Amino acid sequence: MKKTGSEKQFPVGKLKWLWMNMEGVRFLFILALIGTVVYNVMQLTVPFFSSKIVDMFLSGDQAAENLANHRDVLFQLLGCMVGFTVLRVIIVYLDCMAYEHVSQKALYRIRNFLYDKIQRQDMKFYATYRTGDLMTRVTGDLDACRHMIAWVVRVIIESFSLFAATAVYLLMMNWKLALSIMVLAPFIFLIIILFRNKVAPMHAALREKLAWMNTDAQENISGNRVVKAFAREDYEIEKFDVANKDFKDSSISTHKTWLKFFPYVEGLANLLSVILLIVGGIFIINGELTMGEYVAFSGLVWAIANPMRMMGNIMNEFQRFSAASAKVMEIYFAEPEIVDKENAIDHPERFKGEIEFKNVSFQYFDGKLPVLKDISFKAKAGETVAIMGETGCGKTSLIQMIPRFYEPTEGEVLIDGINVNEYKLHDLRKNIGLATQDVLLYSDTIEGNIAYGAIGLTAEQVVKFARYSAASDFISKMPEGYDTIVGERGVGLSGGQKQRISLARALAIEPSILILDDTTSAVDMETEKEIQQSLRELDFECTKIIIAQRISTTKSADKILVIQDGRITEEGSHEELIAKKGYYYELVKLQTGGDL
Repeated sequence: MKKTGSEKQFPVGKLKWLWMNMEGVRFLFILALIGTVVYNVMQLTVPFFSSKIVDMFLSGDQAAENLANHRDVLFQLLGCMVGFTVLRVIIVYLDCMAYEHVSQKALYRIRNFLYDKIQRQDMKFYATYRTGDLMTRVTGDLDACRHMIAWVVRVIIESFSLFAATAVYLLMMNWKLALSIMVLAPFIFLIIILFRNKVAPMHAALREKLAWMNTDAQENISGNRVVKAFAREDYEIEKFDVANKDFKDSSISTHKTWLKFFPYVEGLANLLSVILLIVGGIFIINGELTMGEYVAFSGLVWAIANPMRMMGNIMNEFQRFSAASAKVMEIYFAEPEIVDKENAIDHPERFKGEIEFKNVSFQYFDGKLPVLKDISFKAKAGETVAIMGETGCGKTSLIQMIPRFYEPTEGEVLIDGINVNEYKLHDLRKNIGLATQDVLLYSDTIEGNIAYGAIGLTAEQVVKFARYSAASDFISKMPEGYDTIVGERGVGLSGGQKQRISLARALAIEPSILILDDTTSAVDMETEKEIQQSLRELDFECTKIIIAQRISTTKSADKILVIQDGRITEEGSHEELIAKKGYYYELVKLQTGGDL
């Protein structure tokens, strides 16, 4: 999944991918394409009837006689002109509505699929892609895909059908004059090809700069407290300004590229009228062209010139779509590495909670050195295992292999005697309650956050789990109690309050295995003591894996593991490790002031 500078290969082409996502509205899209061809062919009706009117009633040899004796034909021709014009306007309106309907349906389908795909990715995916970049892909990039269906495809069909229909009509009317006009077309197409080759990489680079700018904005807004704490508002504004200016300059440069080619295309397109005036005038003098036919040519020269002019805009938008769709498809076709095996065990019932690590080693996909080396230990059902060690020694990496956020590079992680990769992910994770030091709370009520993982939880049960986590007292003092809306990421709550709500959320699913990653680091000693007492008195049995640095948290554990440099260097109860006089002993002395 690691991104490279070259464009990725996908199972299907970009246009086929769009077609694939038009399921349910493909017939309407085909009708819209046919409608585009029809209303562009109908562009010929006005010049056709105009030429007939001029030849029969204005400039022909029998014009006066026809005007006097056949006025009904004149009115019929005028009526046909008006009728076909009105009909064409109706078709154009319905056609545009159809394109928009199809594009919105495809957009809705793709966005839902992308969101589902992102939700089901593993941790490696989130370590690879930045949040701002992902947001760009599901917003701006997706809109470029919608624009491709709603506008670019329509204009391409419109331009080619108008050009082709006009060319055929003019060739049938006077092939010599038609060829004289269309002789410039190959030169314009050559210019467009040169433009495409130059602008394609510029659109890809522009899209990357947009993603970086959005990432800067997202990170800054999410980390607004840190910004304010260090009074770095001016720095962040300047930093965003640099990214914004870089994007602006690239955008201007990309659009100016077309301006370099535009004068040549516009000059050649305007030259068509000069050719018509000179060559058409000669043909009229020589009697090879009637005045009505000249009027028809004059009325349709724009239908040859405009598609040529539009080629630049079409190519520009197509390259924008190409760059954007590549980013969307990268997520669309991304597959997580950690998935259910084909023959995964169906285990809907509750786990016993026995955990065993057998010779487990682990290394991150982008790391050069192993994080964990030859880890082996066992936690019996209902036991409490505390894990201690210096920052960066691999404690969090170890616990993340239990719910299969990551998988060991060597060895096995077993629950109830079965390798975790044999279970279905849903069955595995619904039996594991996880509360971390870095708490994420949703913009919802406190009750909604606690009941997030437990469907059908009653208000009384929410209060019960809040009591377990020592959160009920401060919640009851809030203006609206459990109905208090928590701001984004829990803004407005202290670190300790957020940790206690997170712990209540983990307990609310009544897990077979409870994993606490430094969950009480932000609470006071008295509250921590209350939480520890509650965890010992839960009304359901669960195995507890606790990462902690406080001796007050670990001393009552059934087993304590000390990890140093990715290895278990000490293992045993509080008393056993004190007797060994190792790392744990020194840590106890440090925290108790030497009073053992």
